[in-house]
Amino acid sequence: MTRKPHDQFANQFLEELLSPLGKVEANKEVVDETRQVDVLFSPAPTSQAQTQNLGLLGRIALQSTALLEPYRNQPSKTEVRNCLLKLFTVIADSQRKAKREDTSLPESDLARLWILAPSASPALLESFGAKLELENWMRGVYFLPLSFRTAILAINELPVTLDTLWFRLLGRGTVQQQAVRELVALPPENLVRRNVLEIIYRWRISVMIQQDLTEDDQELIMNLTEAYQEARAQAVQEGVQQGVQQGIQQGVQQGIQQGVQQGQRLVVENLLRYRFGSVDEELSRVIDSLLQFPPEEFTPLCLQLSREELLARFS
Repeated sequence: MTRKPHDQFANQFLEELLSPLGKVEANKEVVDETRQVDVLFSPAPTSQAQTQNLGLLGRIALQSTALLEPYRNQPSKTEVRNCLLKLFTVIADSQRKAKREDTSLPESDLARLWILAPSASPALLESFGAKLELENWMRGVYFLPLSFRTAILAINELPVTLDTLWFRLLGRGTVQQQAVRELVALPPENLVRRNVLEIIYRWRISVMIQQDLTEDDQELIMNLTEAYQEARAQAVQEGVQQGVQQGIQQGVQQGIQQGVQQGQRLVVENLLRYRFGSVDEELSRVIDSLLQFPPEEFTPLCLQLSREELLARFS
């Protein structure tokens, strides 16, 4: 099934952040008429201590099983209703399972739906009876009536704090651009920063070969460019550091040169890995030949030529 760039990025992004906390199922099919939940998350018993770096996302993850439905544009009423259908199907499944196993399933343990919208108009919120709960939750988080177990996050209304950073990265325009700047400015030793930059790097490589990108797709690519460049520089820097360590015995200058080469090799290996799934012995033999070209030339070669063409040309 064709994946829109935003959906692909959002699902991989949420999966990366939530996977240390519990079970993440991307594009989860649910019964009834076949439907797919963008991200279905079930918290692990030990996830409590690992949420401190995720802010609002971590708090949501600890509530109960969560359906996360990110949108690039404000969802329509029909799209919100379709999300509710998915939620009700997941709840019905869990209730049937509890009945089969003769166990109780309290109302508080039922799944919740979180619709992640770049914005939400007053008309949309009013039509579903969604309201703020400022005594318990920050602005921008609108809850439908209690029994619906659903909230709409208007990302553009969330306060600009570290707690909301991971959601604001899924916003639009200046909201997303500001979040990218904050991400890049985090300390390099921040593990979540490192993992998110790697997700952006891999995602950017994958969409480079897609055709017919929409204006929304192109905006997303442009907004994430700074993070992509930071991730690429990070990959090269890691290669430099490895090379310097390996080359210290042969002299600093030679070590730096070796490090730059190692960084470029990592870039080529990543391109081939994400194009073909893995780098086997045959593909590894073409890397030295590809490295004879500058990055602006070897990148399209890796992404456009088939495996057979690469082997024929460079083996």
